[in-house]
Amino acid sequence: MLDWLPDPGAGPFLALLAGGALVGGFVNGLAGFGTALFALGIWLEIMPAQQAVAIAIVMSVSSGSQAAWVIRRSIRAQTRRLMVFLLPALIGVPIGVQLLSLVSADQLKFGIASFMLLFGGFFLLRRSLPRITRPLPLIDALVGFLGGVLGGAASLSGALPTMWCAMRPWTKQETRAVLQPFNLIILGLTLVVLALRGVLDRETLILIVLCLPMTFVATRVGLAVFHRLNDDIFRRLLIGLMFLSGALMLLRELL
Repeated sequence: MLDWLPDPGAGPFLALLAGGALVGGFVNGLAGFGTALFALGIWLEIMPAQQAVAIAIVMSVSSGSQAAWVIRRSIRAQTRRLMVFLLPALIGVPIGVQLLSLVSADQLKFGIASFMLLFGGFFLLRRSLPRITRPLPLIDALVGFLGGVLGGAASLSGALPTMWCAMRPWTKQETRAVLQPFNLIILGLTLVVLALRGVLDRETLILIVLCLPMTFVATRVGLAVFHRLNDDIFRRLLIGLMFLSGALMLLRELL
């Protein structure tokens, strides 16, 4: 694997690898999700889908672990709410991993971009986000299940739960206390399944080692910014990040 390092063509590869690690880590530190949303759009340009998703999952777990420790008290207070999302998601993970083995990098990029653009754009075009105040445990469970499927298929376990939680009258701490551990557990399980399938080969492990320090630093920066945001700005920022990610990725595919 190290044979490519002296190659002049390795420069752009390393630049894109580092760019994905830095942007993905910062967004995850800021919003509690998003490593895959931003990093995959970059990494799918330079590596196969399964390899890119595996690296994105490791980076998500790394950055998510830091953030989860920071908000550990909020997580303990939201354990029951978290379980409603998490338990159905565990069923969805192996389904998503199976789907990942059937798609190409181009198909995955287009699907992610379209998904983010559709939902992120819908919320951005509304004058105000809808608020759902009454408990809806069945929908919570369905959103959790679909999050598990998306986590296994594309490291996007937080996409649907994030949009759903953005419509609830929860503070940013309450929202993050659900999203952060949900993503961490689902992506950790997905990583185990991918490892058992042999996806974490020597080349992938070397790329992971290169990305980890940059992701760690960028996550700390994102966490610092997170603590300076009020609840309303934070909620709208979550939706804006999804729209921006989808728009950039789709534009890149169309061009």
